[in-house]
Amino acid sequence: MKPHAKDLRKGRFSETGRIYLVTTVTLGRKPVFSDFHAARQLIHVLQAEHETGCAKTLAFVVMPDHLHWLLELGASVSLPRVVGRIKSVVAHRLGGGVWQQGFHDHALRKDEDLATTARYVVANPLRKGLVPNIGAYPHWDALWL
Repeated sequence: MKPHAKDLRKGRFSETGRIYLVTTVTLGRKPVFSDFHAARQLIHVLQAEHETGCAKTLAFVVMPDHLHWLLELGASVSLPRVVGRIKSVVAHRLGGGVWQQGFHDHALRKDEDLATTARYVVANPLRKGLVPNIGAYPHWDALWL
């Protein structure tokens, strides 16, 4: 039996200052962000969210059909609200119909190395064979790299 998105949210807890790795996917895995302008719109929204202090971006990579985002959650906001806001703003800017419902999140444990996780995130285009080296991919950033 396949779980419903609402079932995946049961027990989800947002903790201020906690580091999360979020993955969210485009509707039907359509490669929306193969378009340079669309990918840059998403990046601008992540930067704006960072500037508000709601979600400090530690690393991200915008793939053609999904986003990996390593963030530190700010005060007075829940993770679903932050992710919902970036998805909503991007969808509005791109004309709607961009994202699948829900998202996957992983709260990093104290023993997980942030720099290693960031390297894993930004190396996604390399692992997927999109580029010969990470420097050739334009849609990523990380505090440590």
